[in-house]
Amino acid sequence: MSNFLPPSIQAVLPNIIQLIYLVATGIFIFGIKRLGSPATARSGNQLAALGMLIGVVVTLFDQQILSFEYIIGGIVVGSAIGMFAAKKVEMTAMPEMVAIFNGFGGGASALVAWGEFSRAVDPAAFATQDLVTIGLSILIGSITFTGSFIAFGKLKGFISGNPITFPGHNIFNALLTLGTLGLVGWLAYDPASQLIFWLLFGIALLLGILTVIPIGGADMPVVISLLNSYSGLAASMAGFVINNNLLIISGALVGAAGLILTNIMCQAMNRTLTNVLFGAFGGDGGSGSGPAADTDKTVRETTPDDVALQCAYAKKVAIVPGYGLAVAQAQHALKEVVDKLEKRGVEVKYGIHPVAGRMPGHMNVLLAEADVPYDQLYDMEQINPEFKSTDVVLIIGANDVVNPVAKTEPGSPIYGMPVMNVDEADRTIIFKRSLSPGFAGIDNPLFYEESNQMFFGDAKDSLQALAKSLDEV
Repeated sequence: MSNFLPPSIQAVLPNIIQLIYLVATGIFIFGIKRLGSPATARSGNQLAALGMLIGVVVTLFDQQILSFEYIIGGIVVGSAIGMFAAKKVEMTAMPEMVAIFNGFGGGASALVAWGEFSRAVDPAAFATQDLVTIGLSILIGSITFTGSFIAFGKLKGFISGNPITFPGHNIFNALLTLGTLGLVGWLAYDPASQLIFWLLFGIALLLGILTVIPIGGADMPVVISLLNSYSGLAASMAGFVINNNLLIISGALVGAAGLILTNIMCQAMNRTLTNVLFGAFGGDGGSGSGPAADTDKTVRETTPDDVALQCAYAKKVAIVPGYGLAVAQAQHALKEVVDKLEKRGVEVKYGIHPVAGRMPGHMNVLLAEADVPYDQLYDMEQINPEFKSTDVVLIIGANDVVNPVAKTEPGSPIYGMPVMNVDEADRTIIFKRSLSPGFAGIDNPLFYEESNQMFFGDAKDSLQALAKSLDEV
């Protein structure tokens, strides 16, 4: 780009570029700040994307990597793909899409480091710190790439959601991790060795697979958040590789945000990160329809008309959504039910558990798609004290996050996990296909409580039937 500018402008161009990076960074940070509230998240996402677009375009021009025509073409094609994906991908597939985004981000960072390393005439000319940065970018980016696609496979179902392990798995992973760190050091010592470079690349890709594959489906929200952090750290490392301040700052912000969110997810499950990564906990939940035939416990099954009567004459109704709501695509049917209740003067609130669904914020996004007002969404800490004064709680597709054994049974694998105190309400009604356990793989005694009723069936069909029954009450 500088070749087409007057000499006076060329002299100050580096300062102009850094100023534009500073503006883009400010836009990016402000956008991330607005992601903290559902009411401003959409504009925050757009601002952050604008900041990154400015940074990418300026970098491509400044480094004369691509011509103007290719840059415009890339923006048009990429925007078209993004718009198509945003319109066509179902809400149930959003966790899978996030996993893919994380993987592509990590892979791109690894490729940047590879490109910078391979184009050097003499790799030994790199400073030691630059070689370490290249090695770390390849290491973190490659782990993120393969790990994210394993997470995608587990979420999509073509890889078992159950932990997949072998004897000595954790020890083997620990040795591989130490080995890759050793290879980073070796690369910095002997950059001319292509064997070391490709060993690092290959083992890092393998390590990504072996790190995620022993983690069960119940822990996928934490894994997605952690991989998001990894992708940010890989991007930051790539920024050091190419000496790009915007990439360094934005990558560090994403990495820090991902780690903070990962910590929040772990606290919400009363689990440590090491337990999530190495505990081989939480597989696929069962499926089916109707009550389990071999249970000797009493289940109180209900009907749309009965639920309609209870809700229509209640003063206060709480709704606890879970992944089953997303699977059934029942958010619009739920909104219709809530609208009918509110017309009758019923107070309705939604209680959102931090790990409900398959990724952080999954339920918030799902309900926002159905135009549920943000002020009706309550975090677990906000809604839990209110269950004692709630007449009816509709639990739609949630299981482990309402399981009372987390509070009562020290031997349970979810003991100590903060859960929704729905058992304190006058009545709970669980919308579920069957009595199968959730991702934790344990039974839920709430199913058999006298104050609970089971509404068996597909959540969307059940809610539509409930809406019709409300018209007749």
